[in-house]
Amino acid sequence: MSGFEPFLGAIPHWYAIPAHRPFLEDLAAGVLAWLGDLPPETLSDATILLPNRRAARAFTGALSKLSQGRPILLPQVRPLGDLEEDEPPFTPGALGLDLPPAIPALTRRFEMARMIVEQFDASLSPIRALDLADALGGFLDSCQLEEIQHPERIATLVDGEMAEHWERSAEFLGLAVEAWPKRLAELGLVDPAWRRATLLRRLADLWDREPPRQPVIAAGSTGTVPAAGDVLKAVARAPLGCVVLPGLDLDLDAGVWDRLDEQHPQSAMKRLLDRCEIARESVRPWFRPAVPAAVEARGLARQRLVNEALRPAEATDDWRRAIRDIRSAAAARGEARDPIAEGLQGLSLLSVRAEEEAAAAIALMMRETLETPGKTCALVTPDQALGRRVAARLERWGVIPDSSAGAPLSRLPAGALVDLCARWIADPVQPHLLLAVVKHPLVRFDLGDAPQAAAVAALEEHALRGPRPRDFAVLRRRLLEAVQPDRRCKAPPEWKQARLSATTRLVDQLQAAVEAAIAAFTPDADLNVAASALTRLIETLAGQNAWAGPDGEAAAALLSGLIEGGASLGRIRRAELAELVTSLAKENVVRTGGATHPSLRILGAIETRLVRADRMILAGLEEGVWPQAAPTDPFLSRPMRKALGLPPPERRLGQTAQDFVQAACADEVILIHSERRGGQPAVRSRWLWRLEMLTRGANAVETPVAIARPAAVIDWARALDAPPPGPPQFAKRPEPRPPVHRRPRSLYVTRIERWVRDPYAIYALWVLGLEAMERPGASAEALARGNAVHAAIERLTLDWPNDLPDDCEAILHDHLLRELGARGFEDAAMAREAPLARNCARWLTEFERRRRARGVDILVEQQGTMTFDAPAGPFTVKAFADRIELASDGAAVMDFKTGAAPSAKQVKSGFAPQLTLTAAILADGGFKDTNGPVTPDELTYVRVVGRKTAGEVVTRASGSEAADLAQAALDGLKRRVERFDDENTPYVSWAAPQFMGNQGGNYDHLARVWEWSVIGDGDEE
Repeated sequence: MSGFEPFLGAIPHWYAIPAHRPFLEDLAAGVLAWLGDLPPETLSDATILLPNRRAARAFTGALSKLSQGRPILLPQVRPLGDLEEDEPPFTPGALGLDLPPAIPALTRRFEMARMIVEQFDASLSPIRALDLADALGGFLDSCQLEEIQHPERIATLVDGEMAEHWERSAEFLGLAVEAWPKRLAELGLVDPAWRRATLLRRLADLWDREPPRQPVIAAGSTGTVPAAGDVLKAVARAPLGCVVLPGLDLDLDAGVWDRLDEQHPQSAMKRLLDRCEIARESVRPWFRPAVPAAVEARGLARQRLVNEALRPAEATDDWRRAIRDIRSAAAARGEARDPIAEGLQGLSLLSVRAEEEAAAAIALMMRETLETPGKTCALVTPDQALGRRVAARLERWGVIPDSSAGAPLSRLPAGALVDLCARWIADPVQPHLLLAVVKHPLVRFDLGDAPQAAAVAALEEHALRGPRPRDFAVLRRRLLEAVQPDRRCKAPPEWKQARLSATTRLVDQLQAAVEAAIAAFTPDADLNVAASALTRLIETLAGQNAWAGPDGEAAAALLSGLIEGGASLGRIRRAELAELVTSLAKENVVRTGGATHPSLRILGAIETRLVRADRMILAGLEEGVWPQAAPTDPFLSRPMRKALGLPPPERRLGQTAQDFVQAACADEVILIHSERRGGQPAVRSRWLWRLEMLTRGANAVETPVAIARPAAVIDWARALDAPPPGPPQFAKRPEPRPPVHRRPRSLYVTRIERWVRDPYAIYALWVLGLEAMERPGASAEALARGNAVHAAIERLTLDWPNDLPDDCEAILHDHLLRELGARGFEDAAMAREAPLARNCARWLTEFERRRRARGVDILVEQQGTMTFDAPAGPFTVKAFADRIELASDGAAVMDFKTGAAPSAKQVKSGFAPQLTLTAAILADGGFKDTNGPVTPDELTYVRVVGRKTAGEVVTRASGSEAADLAQAALDGLKRRVERFDDENTPYVSWAAPQFMGNQGGNYDHLARVWEWSVIGDGDEE
């Protein structure tokens, strides 16, 4: 005989393992104790039914560990929630041979959406139809799992007082529950939930008629599905069967037990026992391994404490009396310690400011666990985002925990490629999408001997940065312009031309691939055809490597499902395909494994019902997270659900509460609460609040007790990322002093203006060689509009240097629109710019006629240079003059602006030297087309805006004043050059800070301007 006989005694055999005990370890210990001296093969004949596959794997591990090297044959461990027909306990009964196969999940979703569109509302978009299909599928699953008879009677449950919304919902559901079975019959398939419930029902009926002849132990399940509950009932009534319940509270007061509501953690087991007609007193304790008395007492005290805290609200009318009763009962049992204080031993509460601080503290505590050999730690949270944060924090120590949640397919390489390609088909020349596709690690191109990385870098630098291109032809034109010399730069070297040639081949391959996929849409396509085109595009870019690994298999399954079941949904547009694929990739979870430390686990709430670790960290204890709010049924009101026989939404809260109790009764438990979530104040979980209230009540009665608060953990977590101790050391205003030979010896007048205002920008550009790059797909803004206006005026002047054409306004308007379009203004922006361009063209036409009536010669976009001596050698100043008008007695220097023109004070003080230095070069004869020095007699800004005041001529100096200002600007420049030719002169950041707000520089982040000008103490000056 063995030491423990679970099948002896009165039938039925019902057992329970208390919440404070590790369920799977005790279950395994009881199984081994039952095996005793029996032959090892005895256990192989037994069947163990557990709730899910993870519990089955964990039980097998616990059994192997506790056997301590003893040779045994493992039992047949099967998940009750996912039984297979070709596995015991179904074989050899063949219970499901006459049942049609279950419809695949994606096919079901698409077929249901098609039915909704065809039979109920043809105006629905595919995405909206899929949403309705999800809600309808959830309703049907509930009816099938609960075995609701005649669900079509939903249409008769609405009375005259119901809202019109519920009437429409009931009408829709009444028709759908009749139409969907007919559609399934045509396909020769059935719903997965119906098939599962039917198999469980047949198994229950079979074991009722013919009890299993081999040992069967059903453990860990609470029978929330009626058919599963009947399977448990049949197992318990079998001579060689027994049921082991998780966390049944055998000590709960009978009056409280009778008043349990749906939200109580014991409610599911009470329903199961009531369904099986079993009194709670008939449930026996399962085998308990020998443990130290102190450990057992502490566990029992914790269980009593947590159960007392979560008793029904109507049973908490006198908590202080209940606390006195607990203490009195403990004293009667001869227990010396306060049971409340003993229950709080090993339990601690950590309140943090926000989710990121919670992740840092949790990761630190999990890492600390590894310092004790053999010790395990589990983070339990329904918040998957928090779990990902913790996993990312653990990577700083090279630790990868075993996570049950997995990762969304969209976050893995293969899923990201599928998502990117679907969105790329919808928007072929979106710069960010193009960059993401070509830089994806799975994507390969045939570029001959040219390195792919170099071609991709050239594509980004020359074709995708700046305004968004309209098509692939614009990309090729930009690449061609990058290798063509112009008047501002010399021809690029041969290596650059070769690299850009490879980049052109890259663009050709990209265009051919995406256009082949787009060809399937005219402008829409059947979903299966669209999915096939998407698959071909992915294989063109990545080959068969796209389907390698767990994520590749999941991506292949996703696309196979779209191809197989997509035809039922009908036609879909490219943008809708992108939205659908993005949604599916986010919903699809992939478990890739790869844990480096199986001692650390990140678990969902439901898994903690059976799995236990030495240290349990319970996080996300905020209302709406754990527990989540009761789900809202989009179709059924509460009275309708009750009339139909469906469970109330609060039932899920009771199941979640049981998960919390099981985890909170472990030896060492740390509760984590965040005071803010998503930047908003968070409300403590009702369970945490009740536990704190109970503790306060205990303080009011006897010796003060309190939940431990390990504040040191927060300090350690903050110290990991904290700056060095002491007062903060903010950056000073940078004052670099590079060697003189590294300082610029040639500048354009626009750069000199920046030099006057922000010398550090010139240092970063010329000495460090840091050129600002445009963002990929940057929207066309003021600079692009200004360049377009300059280009249009230049083209008009070059085409018509003397007399203007009669249709000058129309020509200017066309030039402006063409130049705006070439600079990336999209259709929406062009709708705004077109009337402005017409106003600009009208005003510029009048402006040109007035200026040309003076009989002047016009020079546009002329380059001029002037060199003068300086202490460190010759210095050259250059300028591109927007316009110079030559008259017999002087010249006008003009600059076109689409924004505000510098004030007269800025021009005279030297803060805006562009016009004055250009005039100085003109006076020196630096413009070759002027045939020698010309005296400037007018310095004018021309504002072209196109608004209510379409344009404005702003003259800052005329006559001799213009020449004087030009000479003064040149003298000021010479003094500046002389000063900066001294190595002790620094390039300070923002020497003229009054211009900082409106004209921030490209190098402000490098100079840490915010730190020294706002946060820090600033300069003494």
